[in-house]
Amino acid sequence: MADLRINLAGIESPNPFWLASAPPTNTGYQVQRAFEAGWGGAVWKTLGDPIINTSSRFAAVHFNGQRVAGFNNIELITDRPLEVNLKEIYETKRRFPKHALVVSLMVEPKREKWHEIVKRVEAVGVDGLELNFGCPHGMAERGMGSASGQQPDLVEMQTMWAKEAAQTPVIVKLTPNITDITVVARHAVMGGADAISLINTINSLAGVDIHSWNTIPHVGGKGAHGGYCGPAVKPIALSMVAECAKDPKVGVPISGIGGISTWQDTVEFMLMGASNVQICTAAMHHGFRIVEEMIDGLNNYLDDKNIPSVMDIVGKTVPKYSTWGELDLNYQVVARINTETCINCNKCHIACEDTSHQCIERLTDAEGKAYLKVREEDCVGCNLCAIVCPVDGVIDMVEIQGVHAPMTWNDRQRALTRMNEQSSEMEAV
Repeated sequence: MADLRINLAGIESPNPFWLASAPPTNTGYQVQRAFEAGWGGAVWKTLGDPIINTSSRFAAVHFNGQRVAGFNNIELITDRPLEVNLKEIYETKRRFPKHALVVSLMVEPKREKWHEIVKRVEAVGVDGLELNFGCPHGMAERGMGSASGQQPDLVEMQTMWAKEAAQTPVIVKLTPNITDITVVARHAVMGGADAISLINTINSLAGVDIHSWNTIPHVGGKGAHGGYCGPAVKPIALSMVAECAKDPKVGVPISGIGGISTWQDTVEFMLMGASNVQICTAAMHHGFRIVEEMIDGLNNYLDDKNIPSVMDIVGKTVPKYSTWGELDLNYQVVARINTETCINCNKCHIACEDTSHQCIERLTDAEGKAYLKVREEDCVGCNLCAIVCPVDGVIDMVEIQGVHAPMTWNDRQRALTRMNEQSSEMEAV
């Protein structure tokens, strides 16, 4: 059995599965139930000055029969007294000393405010702090959350204030509602962040009821933008984690968040540079016991690959993640259809004919049986036919041996620059 223990900037836990700061970590009762179920850590729901939440506050996007493909909320930070939270944090850590217990914090961008809450929270015995610079709704209107997280200088300054008082590792949670997340990540590091976590929720509106014309959710007929999470945001989160992981100016451990629902998702995030993952929507959808399958699946995966420790996979795919300009323009794949297993639904033909490169032909064999065939000389290897095919393994994307040496766009531009320089030199002579 593989070693699932992780270390995130000095914060250790028995496995990489943490509950994210959210409704599932609102009370000591919940966090303790989660630890009993097998979760390795939890980030306590954000503490700060008292707030008042609304009713209702959640909404979901269901797609093509799948429940909760995306999840939207307009809930704010904890509405429970700070003293009550601190008492429960103390009791939880005392009962589960080997589990990672991190507390999320959000206060006004004032130095004394950060010093005060950091000291009060650390006094009850926590493993780390997470600074919430990500919430896109409610708190942002008060100058906190993503309103702070979208200003790199403010992230740096507030991180520095927290670090001045902190004795435990400080994680900075980043907002995805920004043009380039690496800019803010760098400033968090400049402020002294020991680690970063990403992504927080994406600014969103879940939908509109076309009968009542109310937003979803609504509060007495009025609506507001909220934060979007769940499986639908995973590609965005994975990309942002990858961008931070490959940026040498970031260079701190990463806690991956965003649409993680399975052990396979966890492996993807860790391969792209995350030292652990935080999960919320999947737990809200299916309950705390989902972690059992995640632990078993991750263990079996590592054992099958003879990998002794889960930390051994962290960042292994990062060197393969680059920019478009570094991709080989002469690499070529084409689609091939297995006529023995093809069900002749024609979805690949329709997709290719209407929206791609018109290279799939509908033919008839000697016995009058219809079949589909790719005209490989016209196939650009876009993958669309394989994507829309409803049967796994019917369409393979096959690498074609090229006649030209590998060449990237950047290689091409450098070659053109050299040619122009040589031409200019010859003209000068």
